[in-house]
Amino acid sequence: MRVLRMKALVTGAGAVLGQGIIKSLRQSSLACEIVAADPNPLSAGLYWAAGAHRIPMANDPAFGESITALIDRERPDVVLVGTDVELAWFAHNRPALEAAFDTHVIVSDPRVIAIADDKFETARFFAEAGLHPPHSARGEDADAVARLVAAIGFPLVVKPRIGARSVGVSIVEDHDSLERALVGRTGLVVQECVGDGDSEYTASVLVFDGEPQASIVMRRDLRDGNTYRAYVEDYPTLNAAVREFGAALQPHGPANFQFRIDADGVPRVFEINARFSGTTPMRAMVGFNEVEMCIRKLLLGEPVRQPVPTPGVILRFLDELFVPQARIDSVS
Repeated sequence: MRVLRMKALVTGAGAVLGQGIIKSLRQSSLACEIVAADPNPLSAGLYWAAGAHRIPMANDPAFGESITALIDRERPDVVLVGTDVELAWFAHNRPALEAAFDTHVIVSDPRVIAIADDKFETARFFAEAGLHPPHSARGEDADAVARLVAAIGFPLVVKPRIGARSVGVSIVEDHDSLERALVGRTGLVVQECVGDGDSEYTASVLVFDGEPQASIVMRRDLRDGNTYRAYVEDYPTLNAAVREFGAALQPHGPANFQFRIDADGVPRVFEINARFSGTTPMRAMVGFNEVEMCIRKLLLGEPVRQPVPTPGVILRFLDELFVPQARIDSVS
């Protein structure tokens, strides 16, 4: 395998996603200079990088100008987006950034980002593709919610259409709890509750040139909405399904699918992350370094080859990092 000397800019150095991307780069065979960016100078990922920069929040009008100036200053070979809230801006501006700075921005197009960002749109997309998402209704559509209850009964899941992890999610067991979960709230989706915690999976697929080229599936245990244990096995049938999901979605590079298995053994996707994911560094640990595979494909034109992940269990745990004040003060 060729050693690639290159520079990567990673945003979201304070986020699980951004930090996972940095970890994956550090685990790779790439001779990579990492430059990290985040609005908060106390973001741990900044201090894993050779260069650290403060940028505005993604909703700040100055965000675009600041990111463009940073890319111009650092001239990275690749830009890796480390937070959800930045995805839309990078998706809209990827062609211009790549043309102006001779870089690669690993982000999908705005259509894919919009489908993944909204859990009701995710369900509608999968339904139209014939890929069996959980039955879903918009929380504001009382008639659709009533039809959902009549068709499948309880329990149901009520959650924000746009959101992350388990924030704002509730399981409702009857009409009264459903009404309480909906009252005074907007932007919700009501969904069929598929399977249980022992049948939940996280999966990644890499799609280039319109074709799924590598995939991995891991069963997972959750804590506060994040994967804290992942079980690595072969899962050939589920991998075939994940490749079908990727072929339908057509991301640029990585997409993460979260699903449960129903009583008939059918995977039912309830969330898409049209990006790398919080479990990206966990996958790299078992031989599926999707960050490195994407970079080698885009920068060297190397084909993406399906790795054979090492079976086992990945255990996630807390860690600490001490940063001297002088280093914090040096973040530009």
